[in-house]
Amino acid sequence: MALSSKGVVITVPVLVLSISVAAVFLFFLLSSLSSCSCPASTSFGGDVGSGGGGADGGGGGSWRFEGRISTSSEDVEWVKDQIKANGLRMQDNVLRKGINPRTRQQQLQDLIAFKGISHYEEPQRGNHTALPCPGELLVEEHHSNYGEPWAGGRDVFEFLAESVHLRPGSRVLEIGCGTLRVGLHFIRYLNPEHYHCLERDELSLMAAFRYELPSQGLLYKRPLIVRGEDMEFSRFGSGVVYDLIYASAVFLHMPDKLVWVGLERLANKLKPYEGRIFVSHNIKFCSRLGGEECSKRLSNLGLEYVGKHTHDSLLFNHYEIWFEFRRSKA
Repeated sequence: MALSSKGVVITVPVLVLSISVAAVFLFFLLSSLSSCSCPASTSFGGDVGSGGGGADGGGGGSWRFEGRISTSSEDVEWVKDQIKANGLRMQDNVLRKGINPRTRQQQLQDLIAFKGISHYEEPQRGNHTALPCPGELLVEEHHSNYGEPWAGGRDVFEFLAESVHLRPGSRVLEIGCGTLRVGLHFIRYLNPEHYHCLERDELSLMAAFRYELPSQGLLYKRPLIVRGEDMEFSRFGSGVVYDLIYASAVFLHMPDKLVWVGLERLANKLKPYEGRIFVSHNIKFCSRLGGEECSKRLSNLGLEYVGKHTHDSLLFNHYEIWFEFRRSKA
């Protein structure tokens, strides 16, 4: 740098150095702004009400908010618009023309006879299937075992998941998961090994392990599904604590005494205060005792009754009743 009659003169090296310093300062300034932990503009959560098939009132044309599980009113309107735009109407349910249209019963007969669109002949027949599945499961006959549409399992999942503010890291125990009509949705949503189930029926378990989990691509989730009865939960481990324990249409088929044995064993496995037990249809094991005696027995277990809820199906005219309990002592 040199002085002249006109002021300060800056040499080229000094000018380059100054520009470099300014560039480095600007880089760090922009980096600090981009990592700001400012609140996001998208709202989170919201009250979860019963009924309506999981479709809320919505409003404002907003997109799905973070953490949502159930179908929104915007979702329903979107699919209605798609049906209208494509000019669709329900047709008679008859076999369509195609390469090999078959009813379920015809498919089953084909499978029994090892016939189909294409199949391996002897002696290669058994060399190409890693996990052979019985034909009755492949044609999904077990989907008709519930007295209502298979799709109702999604309704139950949405209601329970939003009732307890479920997160992928939550832990869930189902008592009597059957063929996983509801459980599949929990398994798909939760982290691996976070879904547990106690089921007594062998055929239901075969459908779960040999068809539902493989066909849905959920084997990697490693759910812990145990065959057992008499409300014995020891195989799930002594240290596990659940965010949700539920029984759908199970307790009404059990003797009251056995239900109370189960609740006694489960009380300490439920997360204090925040964890919930949900029981569907009725709680005659409790109401038969009378309100005061039932509350007393629950209190002795560290449990308390929270309330009764109903939720509607999204796809068919149906609602279910659920009774909610929580652990009131740590």
